[in-house]
Amino acid sequence: MRRDTFLKSLAALAAAGSLPLSAQAAVAIKMMLPANPGGGWDSTGRALGKALQDAGVASSVTYENKGGAAGAIGLAQFANASKGDPNALMVMGAVMLGGIITAKPPVGLDRVTPIARLTSEYNVFVLPASSPFKTMADVVAQLKKDPGSVKWGGGSRGSTEHIAAAMIAREVGVDPAKINYVAFRGGGEATAAILGGNVTVGGSGYSEFSEYIAAGKMRPIGVTSGQRLKGVDVPTLKEQGINVEIGNWRGVYGAPGITRAQRDALVAMVQKATKSAAWAEALEKNDWTPAWLAGDAFAEFVDAEFASLRATMVKSGMV
Repeated sequence: MRRDTFLKSLAALAAAGSLPLSAQAAVAIKMMLPANPGGGWDSTGRALGKALQDAGVASSVTYENKGGAAGAIGLAQFANASKGDPNALMVMGAVMLGGIITAKPPVGLDRVTPIARLTSEYNVFVLPASSPFKTMADVVAQLKKDPGSVKWGGGSRGSTEHIAAAMIAREVGVDPAKINYVAFRGGGEATAAILGGNVTVGGSGYSEFSEYIAAGKMRPIGVTSGQRLKGVDVPTLKEQGINVEIGNWRGVYGAPGITRAQRDALVAMVQKATKSAAWAEALEKNDWTPAWLAGDAFAEFVDAEFASLRATMVKSGMV
């Protein structure tokens, strides 16, 4: 084969995303973060971007934050603006599924391309340092006395902390429909509300509150895991007689209309990034548990998770 013909063939394969990862040049990645700065999706996306560069598969990464409606606003923008773009990624997770179930937005996950599940973590419930309550038992006692007087603060409606709050109410004999849940557009807003004493109890991933817990600005009163988190001296809800366990996972999707070869190339890029030193550092820093699942297997997981989450939300009176 002539050299110019070979180079043209190579270029065509690269454009289609069919080259093995080692033969592809690093690309410029566009990352949609469908939440305001300061939350879990924001930190996950930026950590992944750094890891993609550290692994040598991305020459640059640009980020766009578009918060609101449990990620549905960012999802719609991503789906409409990134059609056919093989270098576009969007962070998402369990919270987005809950938001889609409750709000039924016009653009769903069926419009975009599943790439991979990255991490999983459990939520922690905290009290402001100035709170008159000291334990989850104190919160539950007040919840039973006057459900509306307990303000639960966390992510968007349908988030894992919202679902957990409804499940807690149900388990202690309170109508989940009566809980007073205050939804925030991003982790930064929720954190500010908790620190300011504007909510009774706040919930989020442990990594988002860890520095404030360590500084004594928040008092942790329960985690949603089945067993205590490694290195974290906070009792589970189950230990406290509340039979609630729920996890929060995060992943990435690609743009609509990309080919299977382009999807596979993105999967390979992200997988290489998760083996980088930068990603290992992010896992350690944020107490994230690796939960790798990619391609068709990830798509099947999302479908099953959607059905399971919907059933839980219906049972809890949220749908």
